[in-house]
Amino acid sequence: MDRDSLEHNATSAKPHSPHATNRRRLSRLAAACAVILAGLALRIGGYRLGLPFLIVKYGGSLLWGSMVYLLLAALAPRRPRTVNAAAAMGTAIAVELFRLYHAPWLDAFRLTTAGALLFGRIFSPWNILAYALGIGAALAWDRASFLSIRAAHR
Repeated sequence: MDRDSLEHNATSAKPHSPHATNRRRLSRLAAACAVILAGLALRIGGYRLGLPFLIVKYGGSLLWGSMVYLLLAALAPRRPRTVNAAAAMGTAIAVELFRLYHAPWLDAFRLTTAGALLFGRIFSPWNILAYALGIGAALAWDRASFLSIRAAHR
């Protein structure tokens, strides 16, 4: 099969065909990787770039919420976006509430870079707002990218 035929088959996939599902999954995984890299760059270099504390702190939380949505949506690409968004919000709230639990081994892990990135250190209701904004942004991107792909292939 030549390249034009392959591209035509790829772009004419029905919304719930295995090919379209795989494309959505890969698109979301690629976006999640980009968000992870942006979040790490913000945390590592945000202050060096002179960005204010609020941008570095809550920008990272916003990106973390986006990442959770994108990963859940990639794992369940056929599930409605709103269900994935609700699951991402539930996960984000659970992780934030988990910060209220303290045990010596857990607090020691939270002091490591991996522990801080995965679980955070201090509970903040403002993080929940930032997660919600990030999830909303990822949901909007997901919806817009799907609509633009469908419109381009009609």
